[in-house]
Amino acid sequence: MARRPPPRYSEPRSNPSRSPSPGSNLNYGTIALFGGIFVLGIGVGIGVSSNASFDPQNVASREVIDKSAPNAELCVQYGASAIVTDMRVFITLNPFSVFVTQPQMQPGCVLRRSNMNLLEQKRLISSDQARDCRNRMNTFGFVGSLDSKPSIDCIYPNDAAGNLFLNPPGSVNPRSETENF
Repeated sequence: MARRPPPRYSEPRSNPSRSPSPGSNLNYGTIALFGGIFVLGIGVGIGVSSNASFDPQNVASREVIDKSAPNAELCVQYGASAIVTDMRVFITLNPFSVFVTQPQMQPGCVLRRSNMNLLEQKRLISSDQARDCRNRMNTFGFVGSLDSKPSIDCIYPNDAAGNLFLNPPGSVNPRSETENF
């Protein structure tokens, strides 16, 4: 008897009519990309929601400052709410040293130059004080309610340093007109 050779197994032939189209299957790279975007979105959402706090201990928005300002409606209409920092600086010359007290933070208000007469109308400052402050191109700021002994000061804008958050070095953005007091 003649021996039969073992059967040969041939590789399956590809059927060109059944080849997958490029858009029908998602490859591992696309799945990984979508998964990464999903995880990144969740991480950003958690980060934003955990940092945004609107309690008085965490002043994170202009609205919190506006609500805390003395005479809030008047302040927003005729000026801008502010965070007022009271502190003292002691400088010794021999030896040269600088000492700073612990700052005291409190809500305040800065009036626009065009609205300084409001304080004069309420008889909180004299006409001489208003004239002296206006002649030096300054304005008034106050702490405390205007109805009960506020602390009012003639203040001047310090534009020497500028706002590096709004105008980083090298930018050409001019200051907006709403920033002029």
